[in-house]
Amino acid sequence: MEARALWLLAVVLALGFTSSSGEYVGLSENQCNVPAKDRVDCGFPQVTPEQCNSRGCCFDSSIPEVPWCFKPLQESECTF
Repeated sequence: MEARALWLLAVVLALGFTSSSGEYVGLSENQCNVPAKDRVDCGFPQVTPEQCNSRGCCFDSSIPEVPWCFKPLQESECTF
């Protein structure tokens, strides 16, 4: 049973490393829909999508000369 659990863990980790850069773990797509002029840098030179996402940030390399790893928008909470 222990070998089976380790194998399952390996598969889950491998799948996690193959996710595309457009997916944001723990973030909604709306949070990462930040206009280029409003992006606040959250990374470092040559940051990978995985490294950026592990910092809780969004990654989008489709626009040159703006931060590719940037802070997400904060979703407003509803208060009654």
